[in-house]
Amino acid sequence: PGFPATIFSALFCAFTLLNNAISIIHILVFFISLFLFRLIINSGKINNFFILAYNYLKIILASIYIHIPYCKQACTYCNFHFRISQNDKEEMLKSIKKEIEMRQSYLNDATISSIYFGGGTPSILKKQEIKSIISTIYRLFNIDENAEITLECNPDDLSKKQLIALKEIGINRLSIGIQSFDDADLKFMNRSHNAKQATQCVTLAKEQGFNNITIDLIYGLPNQSNKRWKENLIKMFNLGIQHFSAYALTIEPKTVLKHLIDTKKITPAEDETTVEHFNTLVQMADENDFIHYEISNFGKKEFFSNHNSAYWKNQHYLGIGPSAHSFNGTSRQWNISSNKQYIEKIKTTDSYFEIEQLNNQQQYNEYIFTGLRTIWGVELDEIGTKFGEDSQQYFEQQIQNWINQHKVKRQNNNFTLTKKGKLYADAIASDLFIV
Repeated sequence: PGFPATIFSALFCAFTLLNNAISIIHILVFFISLFLFRLIINSGKINNFFILAYNYLKIILASIYIHIPYCKQACTYCNFHFRISQNDKEEMLKSIKKEIEMRQSYLNDATISSIYFGGGTPSILKKQEIKSIISTIYRLFNIDENAEITLECNPDDLSKKQLIALKEIGINRLSIGIQSFDDADLKFMNRSHNAKQATQCVTLAKEQGFNNITIDLIYGLPNQSNKRWKENLIKMFNLGIQHFSAYALTIEPKTVLKHLIDTKKITPAEDETTVEHFNTLVQMADENDFIHYEISNFGKKEFFSNHNSAYWKNQHYLGIGPSAHSFNGTSRQWNISSNKQYIEKIKTTDSYFEIEQLNNQQQYNEYIFTGLRTIWGVELDEIGTKFGEDSQQYFEQQIQNWINQHKVKRQNNNFTLTKKGKLYADAIASDLFIV
């Protein structure tokens, strides 16, 4: 009886000593960390330290975008890649899953913080088709347990049955392409839904438990008064959503809208009208407790888009599907914008994308362009650390003119656009580019 007790006592003592040793190691690590941190502070390199840590986080977190290139009909203004015919859909989905497998190493084992289904109109896919793509991603990548998984959808696709199905397969964020709550606007844009469906789909989604909903709106439409735009915004705010994106109508080549303007069948909105719409938008968003965190994006606290924020913060992302873009920090690549060629080249593993290696100057320009659009702005120290002292000095010299015009605000070494400056975002960024 005494022998087992002796062994137990010996094991207990050994465990206690080991535990104490581990505790001593933890204490030593803690004090060494404090010592090193003190050295960093005393050396004046504290900003560089945080920048390095921030850049490291950008590398270990990444996003995946899936382009579903099908729509029911062509919107008046749209120049995104899509087809109305779905006769190659089965082959397309096989190719998308194969490309996911082929590009497993692109993000260097980064943890995936967001998955985004865009298009096109991903909501035309069946439950099992979406689930199969998600399963492929989960099998090949390390997905954060709180990953944001967004599906773009049209209001007329969101039946109760479809919403339940999307919830079951892991979609936790809906991006609904409403564009307007006005039937005349929707008819002009050739949208597939009506104003009644626009409001009903949001109510239905909330009833099915979706608590992270964003919608898209478009302003600056021909013949759209500020009164009608305000009515749109009021209807949206009354729905109790968490996020929205609002875009000024742009005239893109090879669209019906461009043809209508070129043939004098419609007259585009005046710049003054579009500016009035933007100012109304910003004011009403603020009154309804939305944070204007990027030129076209507004969110409640803790409901900013993780996926789109990754683009603006220059985090790495993988784009899958025809016309999809990818970025790994040093290069950008974009897939071929043809369903037929994409499917054929994926089958034969031929090159199906173009790639551009980004030099220091291009990376600086992209940082300026994306950073200035956000509430986070750009950091002078980060410019110096990432792009060199010459770039830092050039930026500081060029930005002063915009500060003097009260279009850029400087706080310590951080630079953000003022409310007035947001109207000139592209012009300011362009002036700061190194060419």
